Amino acid sequence: TMKVTIIEKLKQLPPQYHEEVINFIDSLLNQEISRQKKIPKLEWIGSLKEYRKQYTSLELQRKALDWRD
Repeated sequence: TMKVTIIEKLKQLPPQYHEEVINFIDSLLNQEISRQKKIPKLEWIGSLKEYRKQYTSLELQRKALDWRD
């Protein structure tokens, strides 16, 4: 498995590189977290269809702010 391969390769490295490997992994994890934060989840799209003829988008935005408070 990939986990075993990574561990085996890490064991082959001299100890002075272990911290560098950990720092690299942390860097990759931070990049992934940052990337996930930038991609909006648009699961809500279309959920207000029933109000399309009743309200304009601006009116819905104002109502959302009112409901939120």
